[in-house]
Amino acid sequence: MLDVPLRITVLGSATPFARPGNACSGYLVEGGGARVWVDAGSGTLAELQRYVSLGDVDAVWISHLHADHSADLLTAHYALLYAGLGLPLPVPLFGPAGIADRLAGFLTNGPERSPVEKAFAVEELYDGHVVRVGGLTLTSRAVEHGLPAFALRVEDEEGRSLVYSGDCEPCPSLVELARDCDLFVCEADGAVAGHHSAAQAGRSAAEAGAGRLVVTHVGSAATPEEAVALAAAEYPGAVAHAGPGLRFEVTRRSRTPGRTTTSPASSR
Repeated sequence: MLDVPLRITVLGSATPFARPGNACSGYLVEGGGARVWVDAGSGTLAELQRYVSLGDVDAVWISHLHADHSADLLTAHYALLYAGLGLPLPVPLFGPAGIADRLAGFLTNGPERSPVEKAFAVEELYDGHVVRVGGLTLTSRAVEHGLPAFALRVEDEEGRSLVYSGDCEPCPSLVELARDCDLFVCEADGAVAGHHSAAQAGRSAAEAGAGRLVVTHVGSAATPEEAVALAAAEYPGAVAHAGPGLRFEVTRRSRTPGRTTTSPASSR
């Protein structure tokens, strides 16, 4: 069984499309003997395999169905069913209502619906959804993004916690979910409807009393360095940017990000 403290590795944080060296939104959350692939944007399946094999993933959690957060579920479906990997199936998949039919709509190429459920055991999210994956508790809250969308809180058995905003504009449900969390990963795509700006990410973190803030999914209006500075002007704690390949270990009020040197994991 995996024996590591709660941590999150950035598979990609680009918006709205993958860039050289930076996939779209995706994260590997590890702890409590479990590994969870959080958001599966374009390019993240390849990056995931730098750290774990696809068969090591215990569950997949998807914040919303925009392609830059979910498109690699399509290639993961083919890998799970047709690549001869011999993996235990189906893999638990937590996502917004309609996720299975959305996948089937892309994957079906004939008169019979593609067998999405053979690859994924789909469980639809709702506001307040809670599930245990190994020693981790995953709590989802509905947030404001213009379509069904969720933020995620992950807690381990030692009480460490991280919160991921998904994509959303500032809203009370996100602040409530992030209340007193140890690490808050908040998107900063820009000051437009359905998104946080970097400054708003700082305000949400301050309002929630989060222990540390990581801005991610930074839009073209600011460089990562500018986004960190804008967030820091609104938030009294430490702020970092979710650069691809960075790993953040979750500890109480004392966290230092470091680039992982883990070599690519082979598929099995």
